[in-house]
Amino acid sequence: MAVTSTYTVKGMTCSHCVQSVTQELSALPGVTGVQVDLASGGVTVASETPLAEQAVREAVDEAGYELADA
Repeated sequence: MAVTSTYTVKGMTCSHCVQSVTQELSALPGVTGVQVDLASGGVTVASETPLAEQAVREAVDEAGYELADA
């Protein structure tokens, strides 16, 4: 069962930011796709199963950015 989740990431300003966030989130187990909208900070993650928010938050932190609170 595919799951799609949407998050907002704060602090992204350029294409390098998008690449960093995409790379870190893509490395999470079960992630099948990541789409980042730089203008809005929106990030859509497709995965095989629901992702733990803490895992997403840690991946975004590792990329150097901050996951906005829902």
